[in-house]
This record gives sequence, C-alpha cells and structure tokens, in this order.
Amino acid sequence: MLISAFILGLLGSFHCIGMCGPIAFLLPVDRQHSGRRFFQIMLYHSGRLGAYAVIGLAFGLVGKSLSLFGFQQQLSILIGVLMLAFILFPRISFGQNKLSRSWYRLISGLKNALGKELKKQRPDTFFSVGFLNGFLPCGLVYMAVFAAIATGGAASGSLYMVLFGLGTVPLMTSAIWIGNFISVKARTQIRRLVPVFLSIIALMFILRGLGLGIPYVSPKAQQDQVTATYECHTPD
Repeated sequence: MLISAFILGLLGSFHCIGMCGPIAFLLPVDRQHSGRRFFQIMLYHSGRLGAYAVIGLAFGLVGKSLSLFGFQQQLSILIGVLMLAFILFPRISFGQNKLSRSWYRLISGLKNALGKELKKQRPDTFFSVGFLNGFLPCGLVYMAVFAAIATGGAASGSLYMVLFGLGTVPLMTSAIWIGNFISVKARTQIRRLVPVFLSIIALMFILRGLGLGIPYVSPKAQQDQVTATYECHTPD
C-alpha cells in the first residue's frame, strides 16, 4: 500500500502542474545560478512534504483511534467506498452551510498568506510557500488522506503522505526548472490514468477490509487470526 502512495504522487503530478503549477512558476528562483536554484526548489518541496507529513500524522491518528475499537477492517472498506465515490462524483457540492463557509474562509486566508510570502522573496520564502501550498485543497490530496486514514497509524499515515509528496517531486521540479515542457495533449492522456489507478487503490482497500484470506491482498481479519491461535493452544 505504501508503494501505491509514491505511484499516486507520480501519476498525479501531471494534475499538480495544472493546480499548483501557477504557484510554483511564481517562485522567485535564481535563474542565473543553477546550484542555488536547485536548493531553492528543494526548499519548496521540503515545505510541501512537511505539510503532507503533518496532515498524514493527524489523519493517521484518526485511523489509529478507529482501529483501537476494532474497526480496522470496516474502516478499510469505508475508505475504499469513499474513494470510489469521489472518483465517480468528483464535483460533489458542500452546499452553503456554516461548515462550508468556514472552510472557504480558511482557504481564502491560506491563499492570502501565500500571496504575502511570495512577495517577501526572502531565503525562507520557498519553504513557507511550499508548506502553505501543501494545505491547499486538492482532490488528489484528499485521496491520499483517505489512504492515510486507512493505514491505521500516525507514523504510517504520515509516511504515506510523505511518499505521495515525493512522487510529485520529479515532474514538479522539472516544470519549475525548465517551464511547461509537456504538451497539453500528453498531460490530458496521462491524467486519464489517474482515476483508473485510484480505482485500483480503492478496490485494494475494499479487498483488504473483506479479509478473504488472500496473502498480502486480503489477509484474514486480526480477530479471526487471534481466535484461530487461541483454539490451537486450547486443550480439548
């Protein structure tokens, strides 16, 4: 499942160029010195990965709490179903309730903070912009967050999100370094693979939750394993 995080980030980076590209292209990188430019871009990525690590830690704790109550298998199925729902219905509306208005105000404040950081052009600007960028709403990040919850642990959730972020680094770095080098047609064709791969990940979570006894893919539920062990060690 952790390998899927990196692949998700790698394929999803074609989507990232369209969403986060405008912010990345505005970074005041040094176009005269390649060494300094590389360091600045890595600072930006470090900020994004730091944000993803925090998000994964928080939602991994949620998954751990649910796992402690014995809901690990059900949680895995629920996460898989939610991922499929977001893939099939990507434009679900949140309506105009108080929660959605608070959410939009939060995002607006985040964008304003990003704009201010970009204007400062200080050495720490690149890390700050990357960190704030990591918290911007993105459908692909939501998918990774769902998976982080299903890992059932704070450390594993954080690791999942970091691996997802690392998958986006190669293409985003190339885009910042030499500009928009991939044609629109090529990006469109590759983006079509993202929902397919997301669907595969969602089905893997559902299979894992079903506990069909298939090694690595759908292992038996822990409770069944504990019961079997107890019966083996209980005298007749």
